[in-house]
Amino acid sequence: MPVTTPPPHIAVVGGGIGGLAAALAVARAGHRVTLVERAARFGEIGAGLQLAPNASLALEELGVLDAVQGSAVAPPRLVMMDAVSGEQITALDLRGAAYTSRFRHPYLVTHRTDLHGALLAACREHPSIDLRTGHTVTDAVETEGEVHLAFAETAERLTADAVVAADGLHSRLRRILVGDGDPVCSRYVAFRGALPVSGMTGAMSRHASSEAVIVWAGPRMHLVQYPVRRGELYNQVAVFESDRYTPDSDDWGTEAELEERFAGACGTVRDALPLIARDRRWPLFDRLPVDDWVHGRIVLLGDAAHPMLQYLAQGACQALEDAVTLGRALREETDPERAFASYAGLRSERAAGIQTNARRFGEICHLDGMGAVLRNRLLSTRTPDDFDDVSWVWTSTAERLPSTTP
Repeated sequence: MPVTTPPPHIAVVGGGIGGLAAALAVARAGHRVTLVERAARFGEIGAGLQLAPNASLALEELGVLDAVQGSAVAPPRLVMMDAVSGEQITALDLRGAAYTSRFRHPYLVTHRTDLHGALLAACREHPSIDLRTGHTVTDAVETEGEVHLAFAETAERLTADAVVAADGLHSRLRRILVGDGDPVCSRYVAFRGALPVSGMTGAMSRHASSEAVIVWAGPRMHLVQYPVRRGELYNQVAVFESDRYTPDSDDWGTEAELEERFAGACGTVRDALPLIARDRRWPLFDRLPVDDWVHGRIVLLGDAAHPMLQYLAQGACQALEDAVTLGRALREETDPERAFASYAGLRSERAAGIQTNARRFGEICHLDGMGAVLRNRLLSTRTPDDFDDVSWVWTSTAERLPSTTP
Protein backbone atom coordinates (compact mmCIF):
# COMPACT_ATOMS: atom_id res chain seq x y z
CA MET A 1 0.00 0.00 0.00
CA PRO A 2 1.32 3.49 -0.80
CA VAL A 3 2.28 5.63 2.18
CA THR A 4 0.44 8.95 2.39
CA THR A 5 2.62 11.78 3.66
CA PRO A 6 0.69 14.25 5.82
CA PRO A 7 0.83 17.89 4.71
CA PRO A 8 3.39 20.09 6.46
CA HIS A 9 2.35 21.57 9.79
CA ILE A 10 2.82 25.34 10.04
CA ALA A 11 2.45 27.26 13.31
CA VAL A 12 1.31 30.89 13.13
CA VAL A 13 2.08 33.13 16.11
CA GLY A 14 -0.40 35.98 16.53
CA GLY A 15 -4.16 36.19 16.10
CA GLY A 16 -4.50 39.70 14.66
CA ILE A 17 -5.42 40.55 11.09
CA GLY A 18 -2.04 39.45 9.70
CA GLY A 19 -1.93 36.21 11.67
CA LEU A 20 -5.47 35.14 10.76
CA ALA A 21 -4.91 36.02 7.10
CA ALA A 22 -1.67 34.03 7.12
CA ALA A 23 -3.33 31.02 8.72
CA LEU A 24 -6.10 31.10 6.13
CA ALA A 25 -3.70 31.49 3.20
CA VAL A 26 -1.44 28.69 4.41
CA ALA A 27 -4.36 26.34 5.01
CA ARG A 28 -5.80 27.10 1.59
CA ALA A 29 -2.38 26.15 0.20
CA GLY A 30 -2.92 22.65 1.59
CA HIS A 31 -1.02 22.82 4.88
CA ARG A 32 -2.10 22.08 8.45
CA VAL A 33 -2.05 25.19 10.64
CA THR A 34 -1.97 25.80 14.37
CA LEU A 35 -2.44 29.44 15.27
CA VAL A 36 -1.52 30.54 18.80
CA GLU A 37 -2.67 33.85 20.31
CA ARG A 38 -1.55 35.16 23.68
CA ALA A 39 -4.89 36.81 24.59
CA ALA A 40 -7.58 34.78 26.33
CA ARG A 41 -9.95 35.36 23.42
CA PHE A 42 -9.69 36.57 19.87
CA GLY A 43 -10.44 40.22 19.29
CA GLU A 44 -9.25 43.43 17.69
CA ILE A 45 -8.95 46.89 19.19
CA GLY A 46 -9.11 50.20 17.40
CA ALA A 47 -11.68 51.69 15.07
CA GLY A 48 -11.66 52.07 11.29
CA LEU A 49 -9.12 51.13 8.67
CA GLN A 50 -8.77 51.68 4.95
CA LEU A 51 -8.47 48.84 2.47
CA ALA A 52 -7.00 50.01 -0.82
CA PRO A 53 -7.51 47.83 -3.94
CA ASN A 54 -4.37 45.80 -3.18
CA ALA A 55 -6.04 44.70 0.06
CA SER A 56 -9.38 43.99 -1.64
CA LEU A 57 -7.57 41.74 -4.10
CA ALA A 58 -5.93 39.87 -1.23
CA LEU A 59 -9.27 39.46 0.56
CA GLU A 60 -10.79 38.10 -2.65
CA GLU A 61 -8.04 35.50 -2.92
CA LEU A 62 -8.56 34.57 0.73
CA GLY A 63 -12.26 34.06 0.04
CA VAL A 64 -13.53 36.70 2.47
CA LEU A 65 -14.07 39.79 0.30
CA ASP A 66 -17.83 39.29 0.11
CA ALA A 67 -18.06 38.97 3.90
CA VAL A 68 -16.03 42.15 4.40
CA GLN A 69 -18.05 44.07 1.82
CA GLY A 70 -21.22 43.18 3.70
CA SER A 71 -20.41 45.79 6.35
CA ALA A 72 -17.74 47.94 4.67
CA VAL A 73 -18.28 51.24 2.86
CA ALA A 74 -16.93 51.95 -0.63
CA PRO A 75 -16.17 55.69 -0.43
CA PRO A 76 -16.71 57.72 -3.60
CA ARG A 77 -13.71 59.98 -3.03
CA LEU A 78 -10.48 60.50 -1.14
CA VAL A 79 -10.30 64.15 -0.16
CA MET A 80 -7.46 66.18 1.34
CA MET A 81 -8.53 69.39 3.08
CA ASP A 82 -6.45 72.16 4.64
CA ALA A 83 -7.08 71.85 8.38
CA VAL A 84 -6.35 75.55 8.96
CA SER A 85 -8.18 77.26 6.09
CA GLY A 86 -10.90 74.63 5.69
CA GLU A 87 -10.41 74.64 1.92
CA GLN A 88 -10.12 71.57 -0.29
CA ILE A 89 -6.61 70.79 -1.50
CA THR A 90 -7.19 67.81 -3.78
CA ALA A 91 -9.44 64.77 -4.29
CA LEU A 92 -9.43 61.41 -6.05
CA ASP A 93 -12.50 59.78 -7.62
CA LEU A 94 -12.75 56.17 -6.42
CA ARG A 95 -15.79 55.13 -8.46
CA GLY A 96 -15.10 56.57 -11.91
CA ALA A 97 -13.96 54.79 -15.06
CA ALA A 98 -10.33 55.77 -14.55
CA TYR A 99 -10.23 54.08 -11.16
CA THR A 100 -12.11 50.91 -12.09
CA SER A 101 -10.14 50.33 -15.29
CA ARG A 102 -6.83 50.79 -13.50
CA PHE A 103 -7.42 48.86 -10.27
CA ARG A 104 -10.49 46.62 -10.80
CA HIS A 105 -10.92 46.02 -7.05
CA PRO A 106 -12.77 48.39 -4.71
CA TYR A 107 -11.37 50.84 -2.21
CA LEU A 108 -13.10 50.03 1.08
CA VAL A 109 -13.24 51.43 4.60
CA THR A 110 -14.29 49.16 7.44
CA HIS A 111 -14.22 48.74 11.18
CA ARG A 112 -11.20 46.75 12.33
CA THR A 113 -13.40 44.35 14.29
CA ASP A 114 -15.48 43.62 11.18
CA LEU A 115 -12.42 42.69 9.10
CA HIS A 116 -10.96 40.69 11.97
CA GLY A 117 -14.29 38.94 12.50
CA ALA A 118 -14.56 37.94 8.83
CA LEU A 119 -11.05 36.44 8.87
CA LEU A 120 -11.68 34.70 12.19
CA ALA A 121 -14.92 33.15 10.94
CA ALA A 122 -13.17 31.83 7.83
CA CYS A 123 -10.38 30.34 9.94
CA ARG A 124 -12.87 28.66 12.28
CA GLU A 125 -14.65 27.13 9.31
CA HIS A 126 -11.48 25.74 7.73
CA PRO A 127 -10.88 22.10 8.74
CA SER A 128 -7.08 22.41 8.61
CA ILE A 129 -6.80 25.32 11.09
CA ASP A 130 -6.52 24.83 14.85
CA LEU A 131 -6.99 28.06 16.82
CA ARG A 132 -5.58 28.33 20.36
CA THR A 133 -5.83 31.30 22.70
CA GLY A 134 -3.98 31.92 25.95
CA HIS A 135 -0.61 30.91 24.49
CA THR A 136 2.18 33.47 24.95
CA VAL A 137 5.29 32.43 23.03
CA THR A 138 8.47 32.80 25.09
CA ASP A 139 10.97 30.99 22.89
CA ALA A 140 11.42 29.28 19.53
CA VAL A 141 14.04 26.57 19.13
CA GLU A 142 14.82 25.18 15.72
CA THR A 143 16.11 21.64 15.32
CA GLU A 144 16.69 19.74 12.12
CA GLY A 145 13.42 19.91 10.21
CA GLU A 146 11.31 21.27 13.10
CA VAL A 147 10.63 24.31 15.27
CA HIS A 148 9.59 24.01 18.92
CA LEU A 149 7.61 26.84 20.52
CA ALA A 150 7.61 27.36 24.29
CA PHE A 151 4.82 29.17 26.14
CA ALA A 152 4.49 31.12 29.37
CA GLU A 153 1.24 29.44 30.39
CA THR A 154 2.22 25.77 29.99
CA ALA A 155 5.22 23.47 29.96
CA GLU A 156 3.87 21.77 26.87
CA ARG A 157 5.65 22.73 23.66
CA LEU A 158 4.23 23.01 20.19
CA THR A 159 6.26 21.33 17.46
CA ALA A 160 5.76 22.36 13.84
CA ASP A 161 7.56 22.02 10.55
CA ALA A 162 7.85 25.82 10.34
CA VAL A 163 6.64 28.99 12.05
CA VAL A 164 5.14 32.25 10.80
CA ALA A 165 5.78 35.07 13.26
CA ALA A 166 2.81 37.45 12.95
CA ASP A 167 3.00 38.72 16.51
CA GLY A 168 2.85 42.41 15.74
CA LEU A 169 4.78 45.59 16.38
CA HIS A 170 6.39 44.35 19.59
CA SER A 171 7.08 40.88 18.18
CA ARG A 172 8.81 38.63 20.68
CA LEU A 173 10.01 36.35 17.90
CA ARG A 174 11.52 39.26 15.99
CA ARG A 175 13.35 40.31 19.14
CA ILE A 176 14.76 36.77 19.47
CA LEU A 177 15.65 36.34 15.81
CA VAL A 178 16.63 39.81 14.54
CA GLY A 179 17.64 41.46 17.79
CA ASP A 180 17.20 45.01 16.52
CA GLY A 181 15.74 46.45 19.70
CA ASP A 182 12.53 48.37 20.22
CA PRO A 183 10.34 50.02 17.57
CA VAL A 184 10.99 53.70 16.86
CA CYS A 185 8.54 56.20 18.33
CA SER A 186 7.62 58.96 15.87
CA ARG A 187 6.65 61.37 18.67
CA TYR A 188 3.19 61.42 17.14
CA VAL A 189 0.13 60.11 18.94
CA ALA A 190 -3.42 59.29 17.81
CA PHE A 191 -6.79 59.52 19.46
CA ARG A 192 -9.39 57.50 17.57
CA GLY A 193 -12.88 56.15 17.75
CA ALA A 194 -16.18 55.70 15.92
CA LEU A 195 -19.51 57.27 16.86
CA PRO A 196 -23.08 56.75 15.62
CA VAL A 197 -23.97 58.77 12.54
CA SER A 198 -27.59 59.00 13.67
CA GLY A 199 -26.75 61.57 16.36
CA MET A 200 -24.71 63.91 14.14
CA THR A 201 -25.77 67.37 13.03
CA GLY A 202 -24.35 70.21 10.95
CA ALA A 203 -21.07 69.83 9.07
CA MET A 204 -20.32 66.49 10.67
CA SER A 205 -23.57 65.06 9.36
CA ARG A 206 -22.89 66.39 5.86
CA HIS A 207 -19.40 64.89 5.79
CA ALA A 208 -20.70 61.53 7.02
CA SER A 209 -23.47 61.42 4.42
CA SER A 210 -20.93 62.09 1.64
CA GLU A 211 -19.22 58.77 2.51
CA ALA A 212 -15.87 60.27 1.46
CA VAL A 213 -12.57 59.64 3.20
CA ILE A 214 -11.49 63.09 4.38
CA VAL A 215 -7.99 63.96 5.55
CA TRP A 216 -7.61 67.38 7.18
CA ALA A 217 -3.89 68.18 6.86
CA GLY A 218 -2.33 70.72 9.20
CA PRO A 219 0.96 71.76 10.81
CA ARG A 220 2.20 68.78 12.83
CA MET A 221 -1.34 67.41 13.07
CA HIS A 222 -4.14 65.93 10.99
CA LEU A 223 -7.66 64.57 11.28
CA VAL A 224 -9.07 61.64 9.29
CA GLN A 225 -12.81 61.01 8.93
CA TYR A 226 -14.86 58.36 7.13
CA PRO A 227 -17.95 56.16 7.69
CA VAL A 228 -17.76 52.46 8.54
CA ARG A 229 -20.16 49.59 9.23
CA ARG A 230 -22.66 50.22 6.44
CA GLY A 231 -22.41 53.95 7.14
CA GLU A 232 -23.85 53.59 10.64
CA LEU A 233 -20.65 54.74 12.40
CA TYR A 234 -18.30 57.61 11.68
CA ASN A 235 -14.62 56.91 12.28
CA GLN A 236 -12.38 59.76 13.39
CA VAL A 237 -8.63 59.78 14.04
CA ALA A 238 -6.86 62.87 15.39
CA VAL A 239 -3.05 62.71 15.13
CA PHE A 240 -0.47 65.20 16.38
CA GLU A 241 3.20 65.54 17.29
CA SER A 242 3.96 65.97 20.96
CA ASP A 243 6.46 68.54 22.20
CA ARG A 244 6.71 66.66 25.50
CA TYR A 245 7.83 63.24 24.32
CA THR A 246 10.55 61.51 26.30
CA PRO A 247 11.42 57.85 25.76
CA ASP A 248 11.37 57.01 29.47
CA SER A 249 7.97 58.54 30.28
CA ASP A 250 4.36 57.93 29.33
CA ASP A 251 3.31 61.47 30.28
CA TRP A 252 3.11 62.94 26.77
CA GLY A 253 0.61 63.17 23.95
CA THR A 254 -2.12 64.10 26.42
CA GLU A 255 -5.63 65.44 25.86
CA ALA A 256 -4.37 68.89 26.79
CA GLU A 257 -1.74 68.70 24.03
CA LEU A 258 -4.41 67.53 21.60
CA GLU A 259 -6.42 70.68 22.25
CA GLU A 260 -3.31 72.87 22.03
CA ARG A 261 -2.14 71.42 18.71
CA PHE A 262 -5.57 71.75 17.06
CA ALA A 263 -6.33 75.21 18.47
CA GLY A 264 -5.44 76.87 15.17
CA ALA A 265 -7.59 74.56 13.04
CA CYS A 266 -10.72 75.68 11.23
CA GLY A 267 -14.10 75.50 12.91
CA THR A 268 -15.13 72.22 11.26
CA VAL A 269 -12.07 70.44 12.60
CA ARG A 270 -12.36 71.96 16.07
CA ASP A 271 -16.03 70.97 16.22
CA ALA A 272 -15.04 67.35 15.55
CA LEU A 273 -12.53 67.11 18.41
CA PRO A 274 -15.03 66.76 21.31
CA LEU A 275 -16.55 63.76 19.54
CA ILE A 276 -13.27 61.81 19.36
CA ALA A 277 -12.80 59.10 21.99
CA ARG A 278 -10.32 60.09 24.71
CA ASP A 279 -10.23 56.86 26.73
CA ARG A 280 -7.03 55.68 25.06
CA ARG A 281 -4.18 57.28 23.16
CA TRP A 282 -2.07 55.47 20.58
CA PRO A 283 1.64 56.38 20.24
CA LEU A 284 2.75 55.80 16.65
CA PHE A 285 5.78 53.61 15.96
CA ASP A 286 7.59 52.12 13.02
CA ARG A 287 11.03 50.63 12.25
CA LEU A 288 13.66 51.03 9.60
CA PRO A 289 13.25 48.39 6.88
CA VAL A 290 15.16 45.12 7.14
CA ASP A 291 15.49 42.34 4.59
CA ASP A 292 16.25 39.42 6.91
CA TRP A 293 12.68 38.19 7.34
CA VAL A 294 13.65 34.51 7.13
CA HIS A 295 15.52 32.65 9.85
CA GLY A 296 15.66 29.01 8.85
CA ARG A 297 12.16 27.68 9.33
CA ILE A 298 10.82 30.85 10.93
CA VAL A 299 9.57 33.81 8.89
CA LEU A 300 8.25 37.26 9.81
CA LEU A 301 4.94 38.65 8.53
CA GLY A 302 2.95 41.87 8.91
CA ASP A 303 4.02 44.33 11.58
CA ALA A 304 6.56 41.84 12.89
CA ALA A 305 8.37 42.23 9.55
CA HIS A 306 7.61 45.80 8.46
CA PRO A 307 5.81 48.04 10.99
CA MET A 308 4.96 51.34 9.33
CA LEU A 309 3.37 54.67 10.13
CA GLN A 310 -0.24 55.00 9.06
CA TYR A 311 0.08 57.88 6.58
CA LEU A 312 -0.39 55.68 3.48
CA ALA A 313 -3.10 53.60 5.22
CA GLN A 314 -1.20 50.43 4.27
CA GLY A 315 -0.46 48.61 7.52
CA ALA A 316 -3.26 46.04 7.27
CA CYS A 317 -3.07 46.09 3.47
CA GLN A 318 0.57 45.01 3.50
CA ALA A 319 -0.10 42.26 6.05
CA LEU A 320 -2.82 40.90 3.73
CA GLU A 321 -0.42 41.05 0.78
CA ASP A 322 2.13 39.16 2.89
CA ALA A 323 -0.39 36.44 3.68
CA VAL A 324 -1.48 35.87 0.09
CA THR A 325 2.10 35.86 -1.20
CA LEU A 326 3.13 33.39 1.51
CA GLY A 327 0.23 31.12 0.67
CA ARG A 328 1.16 31.10 -3.00
CA ALA A 329 4.79 30.37 -2.18
CA LEU A 330 3.80 27.40 0.00
CA ARG A 331 1.49 26.11 -2.70
CA GLU A 332 4.30 26.12 -5.25
CA GLU A 333 7.07 24.89 -2.93
CA THR A 334 6.28 22.44 -0.12
CA ASP A 335 9.66 22.86 1.57
CA PRO A 336 9.05 25.71 4.07
CA GLU A 337 12.57 27.14 3.93
CA ARG A 338 12.51 27.51 0.16
CA ALA A 339 8.94 28.81 0.24
CA PHE A 340 9.84 31.36 2.91
CA ALA A 341 12.80 32.56 0.85
CA SER A 342 10.57 32.97 -2.20
CA TYR A 343 7.96 34.88 -0.17
CA ALA A 344 10.52 37.25 1.36
CA GLY A 345 12.15 37.81 -2.01
CA LEU A 346 8.84 38.92 -3.47
CA ARG A 347 7.74 41.07 -0.54
CA SER A 348 10.63 42.67 1.34
CA GLU A 349 11.62 45.35 -1.19
CA ARG A 350 8.02 46.47 -1.77
CA ALA A 351 7.21 46.58 1.95
CA ALA A 352 10.39 48.56 2.63
CA GLY A 353 9.41 51.10 -0.01
CA ILE A 354 6.01 51.60 1.56
CA GLN A 355 7.51 51.88 5.06
CA THR A 356 9.87 54.61 3.86
CA ASN A 357 7.28 56.50 1.84
CA ALA A 358 4.76 56.41 4.68
CA ARG A 359 7.21 58.52 6.69
CA ARG A 360 7.64 60.92 3.77
CA PHE A 361 3.92 61.32 3.22
CA GLY A 362 3.51 62.10 6.91
CA GLU A 363 6.04 64.90 6.52
CA ILE A 364 4.11 66.28 3.52
CA CYS A 365 0.80 66.08 5.37
CA HIS A 366 2.18 67.97 8.39
CA LEU A 367 3.87 70.87 6.59
CA ASP A 368 3.53 74.42 7.92
CA GLY A 369 4.01 77.90 6.48
CA MET A 370 5.41 78.16 2.95
CA GLY A 371 5.79 74.38 2.76
CA ALA A 372 2.03 73.97 3.22
CA VAL A 373 1.34 76.71 0.66
CA LEU A 374 3.51 74.97 -1.94
CA ARG A 375 1.98 71.56 -1.13
CA ASN A 376 -1.53 72.90 -1.58
CA ARG A 377 -0.68 74.67 -4.81
CA LEU A 378 1.01 71.61 -6.30
CA LEU A 379 -1.69 69.12 -5.31
CA SER A 380 -4.51 71.41 -6.38
CA THR A 381 -3.45 70.90 -10.00
CA ARG A 382 -4.04 67.17 -9.82
CA THR A 383 -7.21 65.90 -11.50
CA PRO A 384 -9.58 63.46 -9.71
CA ASP A 385 -8.59 60.66 -12.08
CA ASP A 386 -4.80 61.07 -11.72
CA PHE A 387 -3.59 58.02 -9.78
CA ASP A 388 0.00 58.07 -10.97
CA ASP A 389 1.52 58.86 -7.59
CA VAL A 390 -0.40 56.13 -5.71
CA SER A 391 -0.80 53.38 -8.28
CA TRP A 392 2.41 51.61 -7.22
CA VAL A 393 1.10 51.45 -3.64
CA TRP A 394 -2.32 50.16 -4.67
CA THR A 395 -0.96 47.52 -7.09
CA SER A 396 -0.09 44.48 -5.01
CA THR A 397 2.56 41.80 -5.26
CA ALA A 398 -0.22 39.27 -5.89
CA GLU A 399 -1.58 41.25 -8.85
CA ARG A 400 1.74 40.90 -10.62
CA LEU A 401 1.73 37.09 -10.20
CA PRO A 402 -0.43 34.43 -11.90
CA SER A 403 -3.40 33.42 -9.76
CA THR A 404 -3.29 30.04 -8.05
CA THR A 405 -6.58 30.32 -6.14
CA PRO A 406 -8.44 26.98 -6.27
